[in-house]
Amino acid sequence: MTESVTPQRVPALTRLGFGSFKIGRNEGIKYPSGYSLPTDEEVAALLNGILDLGCNLIDTAPAYGISEERIGRAISHRRSEFVLSTKVGEIFEHGQSTYDYSESSVRASIERSRQRLKTDFLDLVFVHSNGEDHRILTETAVVPVLQDLKSRGIIGAIGLSGKTTAGAQLAMSWADALMVEFNLRDQSHAELITEAAAAGIAVLVKKGLGSGSFPAEESIRFVLGHLGVTSLVVGGLSLPHFRNNWRVAVDLSAKQG
Repeated sequence: MTESVTPQRVPALTRLGFGSFKIGRNEGIKYPSGYSLPTDEEVAALLNGILDLGCNLIDTAPAYGISEERIGRAISHRRSEFVLSTKVGEIFEHGQSTYDYSESSVRASIERSRQRLKTDFLDLVFVHSNGEDHRILTETAVVPVLQDLKSRGIIGAIGLSGKTTAGAQLAMSWADALMVEFNLRDQSHAELITEAAAAGIAVLVKKGLGSGSFPAEESIRFVLGHLGVTSLVVGGLSLPHFRNNWRVAVDLSAKQG
């Protein structure tokens, strides 16, 4: 059973956030085509360019290869300018993912992330589900451990990056934020997004562009057209592409008032 912990307000987020998968990992991917990892110089130019646009959400995870280390090297000197989101539960090494939601693993994961990201404080930490949302939330130590770390001020807001609507529903009893899939093809979380937003829970959308399968502008307008969505996380390696996506999001937000 999870303990009662005062809800943590997620810092104000820009409508578009940056997902850092591609700067750290190119194995075991779900994108239509492969890609080479960028150089450290290219990563620094990309991340600093994204912050220069005004984007304030950078999302990463230990499962994203060397993403955390690269973020730490490239933009830790601008730490006050962005909300840092990472995850616990999944690690990707030697070409495959392993999952561990035990107390020792979660605590160790948080410490590694703080070191790699060169920060004392993680603004937002999600449980990185392997798809077994219900089992993870009810039969492992991950939620109580995150609640403890949150109560001691080591991390900020906590939530679930899950796979199922049932898992997201279950997490609403303790989560400050949810990360869910929502796109032109998969709208199974639409009602839950509305419910979560009404409850004051931040909703971050992942795979809103279908891992590059859907038209970017149409997808962004669709996802952010749902007023319960707090922020859409999009990845990529091209600053011009992100800049175009940013303009679409800004334009839509202006029209929404």
